[in-house]
Amino acid sequence: MSAEDLEKFESDVELALYQEYRAVLAMFKYVVETDRRFYLANDVKMETVNTEGRTHLKISLTDAWVWDMYRPVRFVERVTVVSFKDVNIEELPKKEPIQ
Repeated sequence: MSAEDLEKFESDVELALYQEYRAVLAMFKYVVETDRRFYLANDVKMETVNTEGRTHLKISLTDAWVWDMYRPVRFVERVTVVSFKDVNIEELPKKEPIQ
């Protein structure tokens, strides 16, 4: 596989991942962004943990979708993320039901 073929393959996979993200976004309540990954989730709990003078965040997600093009399964029931860096949690706007 040439470098050009690999680049095209990765571009195609990333486009498919973006299209999947757009399709499932309405199913979730929160967007969670860490230094390593991007998640959609319906329940988020964050805890600050101090261990031996170091502080880290423990984020527990329930009913989540993971932005990762190399994962075979992106829907997961529970995820625990540990981060020593910033974490951004946003609540998505509620959709009004169509009448």
